[in-house]
Amino acid sequence: MTRNTLRIFSGNAHPELAKEIAEILKVPMGRSTTTIFPDSETYITIDEVVRDQDIFIVQPCSAPVNEHLMELMLYLDAFRRASANSVSVLIPYFPYARQDRMAKGREAISARVVANMLETMGADRVIYMDIHNTAIQGFFNIPVDPPSAIPVLSSYFKKERFKNYVIVSPDVGRADVAGKYAEQTGLPLVVMHKRRDSATETHTTHVVGDIRGKSPIIIDDLMASGSVMLQLDALYDAGAVGKAYFAVTHPVLLPTAIEYLNNDDRIEKLVVTNTIHIPLEKRVPKLEILSIAPLLAKIIDRIYHGKSLSDLLVLT
Repeated sequence: MTRNTLRIFSGNAHPELAKEIAEILKVPMGRSTTTIFPDSETYITIDEVVRDQDIFIVQPCSAPVNEHLMELMLYLDAFRRASANSVSVLIPYFPYARQDRMAKGREAISARVVANMLETMGADRVIYMDIHNTAIQGFFNIPVDPPSAIPVLSSYFKKERFKNYVIVSPDVGRADVAGKYAEQTGLPLVVMHKRRDSATETHTTHVVGDIRGKSPIIIDDLMASGSVMLQLDALYDAGAVGKAYFAVTHPVLLPTAIEYLNNDDRIEKLVVTNTIHIPLEKRVPKLEILSIAPLLAKIIDRIYHGKSLSDLLVLT
C-alpha cells in the first residue's frame, strides 16, 4: 500500500528532541521558520511543500507557555492551509494540565480550553506524556495517545545497586503511578500522606509502608518549585537511610528546585527525561537526563504504519 510521506517538524520549544526523533526514524527534519516580531507577535512559515504528507510536529509547551502554545496553533493553521494530509501533535509536556477542573466558582478549566484549541485548529491526533490528570484525555474528540516515561525512568533503577531502595509516592494521588514504578523495578512501595495547610503549603502527616533501613526513590510526574524535596525529613524520621533519588518525567525546575537540589546532601540524583528543553544553567551535577526520543520515535512509526500502541502505553 502506498503511504503518504512522513515528515517531522519542530517549533522553537524543543528542536533538539525533534531532531533526535528524526534521526532515529531516518527522516529529514521538515524546514520551517518561526520569527518573533518586535511587537512580540509570532510569525511562522512552512519552508517546503507538505501537500498530502503525514506531519508530526514536536512542541512541548513549557515556559514561556503561552508563546509556545500560540506558535503551535499557528503551525497547525499553516499545515492545514498547505493541504497536509494529517497533522499529529507531539506535545510531551501538556500546558495547563493542572488546571483541569473547577476547584471553586468562576474558574476557567484551562486544560479543556487547550484541548478545544488543538481540535479547532485542525490537529488529527494528540500525543502527550504523563499528564497530571489522565481524565484530560476525555476533553478530546480526536484520538489521544498517552505514553508514559515510566518504563524509561524505571529502567534506570533496575540495577543491583538499587536493591535496598523503595519506591515512594509523595502523596496518595500519585500512588497508582508509584505502583507502576514498583511493578517495573520490583522494589517495595511506600506512600506519604499530606495535609494541605493553605493554598500553597502542605506537610506530611505520616508514611505508610516500611522504609526503615531502606533508601528512597521519590517519584512524581513533574517538578516545578521542588517542594517535594522538603518531604525528605518525614522519610528519614521514619527510618530511611542512605542517599535519596527523585524520578520525575517533566523537569520544569524553577530556581527554588535547583537550590534545594544543590543544597541537600541527602539527595544523590534527580533523574528526569527530556520532555522539556533544559537550559545549561539548570544542568547541575545532580541532574541525570534520560531521553524519551526512542520511545516517541517508536510511537510515531507505529501510528504512521497503522500498528497498535497498546504495549507502549502505561495506563494509570
